[in-house]
Amino acid sequence: MRPLVVSALSLSLLITPLVSGCATYHDDLARAEHAFETNQHEQALAIFRTLETDTGHFDTSEKARYFYLRGMTDYRIGYKADARHWLLLANAVETQTPGTLPDDWKQRMTDAVTALNSQVYDDGIESLGSSRKNVGDGAASSGDPTEICKVDPSACPPHPPLNPTVAPANRNQLDP
Repeated sequence: MRPLVVSALSLSLLITPLVSGCATYHDDLARAEHAFETNQHEQALAIFRTLETDTGHFDTSEKARYFYLRGMTDYRIGYKADARHWLLLANAVETQTPGTLPDDWKQRMTDAVTALNSQVYDDGIESLGSSRKNVGDGAASSGDPTEICKVDPSACPPHPPLNPTVAPANRNQLDP
């Protein structure tokens, strides 16, 4: 009886790291998605890059999410060639397994791929720039930070109020 308990304990010690390791990939994907949604694109990209070699642990839905989020992160930062690559992978997964991406993501993906493909067809692949260019500037590779707003408005900060209240330069000048 004792050898059975030792074997069960040994087996559980062997399996626990494997199970918790898988949870880590899923947790990292969730953390990257949260960083993406809160416009912390450099942080999201760092997490996505660490997950890149581990996408084999994801199911089809998670792969589609990873490809989409990685592509849109690259797009928002201005890595257009990389963005096109990841978004086309996301599109391929969505085509093979319809319904893996939410409708609003599919529309954004379609708009971004259309814009990137149009640029490639009009000006050549070189027009996308080399991968990982413009590190940390937050702008599209054309230098126009509003370019991404045309395709993905959620990537842009909200507009300021139309009639902002102007505070006086010197508060002492206010009437009591």
